[in-house]
Parts: sequence; structure tokens; C-alpha cells
Amino acid sequence: MVAAVAAGTLVTGAGVGLGLWAASDGDGPADSTTAPEASPSPSRSYPLSRAPRTIPAVREHTAERGPGWRPERTHRVVVSDGALADEGRLIAGELGLAYAGEKDDERDGDLRLVLNRDAGANPESYTMTVRGGRVTVSGPGEAGVFYGTRTLKQEIRGAGAASEGVVRDEPAKQRRGLMLDTARKHFTADWIEDRIRELGDLKFNELGLHFSDDQGFRIESDSHPEIVSREHLTKAQVKKIVDLAASRHITVVPEIDSPGHLGAVIAAHPDLQLRDVNGRVVRGAIDISKAESAEIVDDLLNEYAGLFPGGRWHLGGDEYQALVVSDPEASFPGLAAAARKKHGPGATVADLATGWLNDRAVTIRAHDRTPRAWNDGFFRDTSVRVAKDVEVAYWTGKEIGARQPVEYLEEGREVVNYNDEFLYYVLGEPQTFVYPTGERIYEQWTPRVLRGTTAVPSRYDDRILGGSFAVWCDLAGSQTAEQVASGIRLPLRATVQKLWDPREPELTWEEFRNLADELD
Repeated sequence: MVAAVAAGTLVTGAGVGLGLWAASDGDGPADSTTAPEASPSPSRSYPLSRAPRTIPAVREHTAERGPGWRPERTHRVVVSDGALADEGRLIAGELGLAYAGEKDDERDGDLRLVLNRDAGANPESYTMTVRGGRVTVSGPGEAGVFYGTRTLKQEIRGAGAASEGVVRDEPAKQRRGLMLDTARKHFTADWIEDRIRELGDLKFNELGLHFSDDQGFRIESDSHPEIVSREHLTKAQVKKIVDLAASRHITVVPEIDSPGHLGAVIAAHPDLQLRDVNGRVVRGAIDISKAESAEIVDDLLNEYAGLFPGGRWHLGGDEYQALVVSDPEASFPGLAAAARKKHGPGATVADLATGWLNDRAVTIRAHDRTPRAWNDGFFRDTSVRVAKDVEVAYWTGKEIGARQPVEYLEEGREVVNYNDEFLYYVLGEPQTFVYPTGERIYEQWTPRVLRGTTAVPSRYDDRILGGSFAVWCDLAGSQTAEQVASGIRLPLRATVQKLWDPREPELTWEEFRNLADELD
């Protein structure tokens, strides 16, 4: 939804708050209490400008009269601070302009990028002012300025010119992600880099890589080369991916899922395989009663912490098969004994699994990472509780003993929305999954719809950090990588629209879909 401003007057729906915007350094409209300007003379008359047509939509636009701005080869991109050099060079190359670096002089046609370092503003907010034949994009942080250049790029792509006026914009949610299951299906480095460029232009800021599972381990390893699949990414390729993501203000969030989904690791270390009371192998499950199991997983966490410098880490924690049976203690007496030894006489296998998750959190916390885990790794009524700083990646309510999302929120936990009803693109549509559509996300989902189709009360909104669309490759051969990219195109655009601004959009779905086609 766009809050329209005309003649200095803000027009919004009752009760709509716009947050803390980036300061405009004097480039905003005149105070609304001043007398309106005289109408332009007929020879210089322009209609009031319209808001840029972008995805996601800008949240506020102040309409003005003027010719706007159209890029020309003689125009410069200048920056106020060397920290914006990457953003300046990128937009200069995209629009065919000359990058001039740090300059104080002003010329006709300049595109100026400014860090105003407003400590009280959302660091992802920005102001874009088009006036007097120039464009200024300002923000308190580099990310906000970058997002302003994405708005400008889309506006030029769609309309050929930037309309006169002032855009003030910021995201509603701080986590806006895409997760890729690269363990079950190998995606090339080039394909992943293409997705990063796409995500950056749409103002996403997370890319999750689930690179370890039963079917494969997809990144080169120095500590345990024996576990790596034939098709994998080298560390040099991953570093290039991480660097490209950083240039687009995207954090790559790695995931080594444990204690379940470790089949590729266990295949090279069969002595760590979990077996039930009858000696039967439990697929993908590592024996968490053995110290060697923790050692190998911690080896990997420590190794890859240097490859992924971002501040977040996904530990998994879901679908440990020892806990999907009716009586875990009877089925896995070794785990039950280990639980009692470590956590006391009344401890259960669920306590042991919770302790395992907490221990892995300690490992990655030592690298200054914030841990995240799937919601079905948080068990009800255990004596051992998951550490408070572990973010909840809420994806399902179908597990045994399923907990409602409100339970996590009432505990004060922070939650990231991965609702499998809307946001799971599961190759081959196994079980009850169907490919999600952009239309359904656009019309029915918001970040507060964590489970099924029902939103949690608005009082919990500030504990929902954001959301992530997820590509899972359960039946990896069902689609090619190109088909995946095509299939997720509109769902990604609908998802980021609702994460940027969860209010009801102004455009109908058909209008939104047509806009997506215009901008691609």
C-alpha cells in the first residue's frame, strides 16, 4: 500500500503508522502548514506525479509537479561517503551512468547517494528525492541507500523515468528470506548467484542454504572430506556467493541440520548411526548418546563459521526420528539412559535432544552467531528448555505433540515465519504439498499467519521477525533448476510484498502480476 502525499499533505488510512523514516536532509516537501505555492504557469505546468510502480510497493510518496529524471550517459553517480562506493558503482553500471565517486559539487542530472547516519531511524529505511533534474537517495545505513537504488532501478525499468517527488520507505519486517535445499538437489554456483541478484532487486535480505541432509552434503570440507557428495560447491565458489550476497545486503544463513537429517554424514561414519532396541537403523538419525556424534557436528560448525560470516546460523533440530515413536524411552533405551545420566533421573529422550540443540547453539554462539531452529525441535513439558536466544523457524503444526505458534510467542521467543501452507515449494508435491502460488500468498498470507491460514493476534507482531519462502527438493528430479526459478518467481514477489508491507495491497493480483512482468 502506498501512502499518497499531494501538495504537502499526507493521505493515509486511519491508524496507519509509518515508522521511523530516514531523514531527507532538507530534500523533503515543504511544511504542510505553509501556504500552497502558486500554480505553475501554463508553459511550465506538469501534472502531479504518481508513486513509483515497484515490487515491493513503496510505502509513502509525496507527489510534486515537475519533469522527473531520466538517466543519460552524461549523468554522474556521486556519493557522500566512500562506504557507498559499491552501491554507487552498481547502480551506475545498471543505468549506464558514470561513477564519479565522492564529490561535493552539483551538476544537472546527478544521482547522489547520501549516508545521513540518523541513529534513530530504521537502518533499512531510505528517502529518494527527485527534484530539479537530480535524484538524491539518502539513508541512515548502506542497506537503506541500496534499497533506494533498487526502487530507482525498477522505476526506470518500468517507466523509463523517475517521477518528481519524494519517496519515504522502509520494510515492516527485518527478515525477508529465501531458503534453498541444496542438499537434496545440487544447484550450480551460477544459478545461486542469479537468485541472489533477483533477491537483491526485490529487497530480500536473507538466503538460507540447507546444504546437508540424508541425500547429500554439498560444500567442500577440509575437516571431513569423506562426507562430501560428488556434486558440490567448492569453498571458493561459496565465498564468491557470500561476497555477492553481501554486496546486495543479503546475509547467507547456513544450515547443518542435526540430530536428524544427517544421512550423508552417517554414511561415512556408520558407527554413529542410531539404532532402535531391535537393532534397526533409523534413517538420517545420529546417535546423540555418543560423544563422537557431537564432535563431528561441532567440527563442521566450527569449520563453516569461517566461510559464512553472517550473524545468523540455522541448527535444524527437526524430525529426529527417535521422537516420532509412541514410546521413545522404550524404543531407544540407550538414549534414555544417556538422558538420565546427563540431565537427571526423570529426564527423557526429548530432554537429551533439547540438550543436544543447546550444545550446538553454544558452538555457534562462540562465533558470534544467533542460532535458529525449526519449531518441532522445541518440545513441550521437557525439563531441559531450548535457550532463549534461539530463534524459532516456524514451519508446521503437523508433528506429534504440535504446539500452536502462540505458545512460542507467549514465551517471549522471536519467530521467523516459514509457514508450509503458503511458503513451501516442495519438488514433486509429495504427501499433501502443492506448489504455492503468488496469488494465494498475495491475497491470503501475512507474516502473522504462522500456521495454516489463521493469523495470530496483532499483539505478537513485534516478535515475528519476518519470513522466508523455502524450496525443498524432496523429489529432486521433478523439476530442473530452470523450472524451479520460473516456479518461484511470482511467489517470491508476493512474499516480499507482504514482508515489506503486510497491509492489504493497493493493486489487485492481476495488476501485481502484470507489474512483475513489466519489471522483469
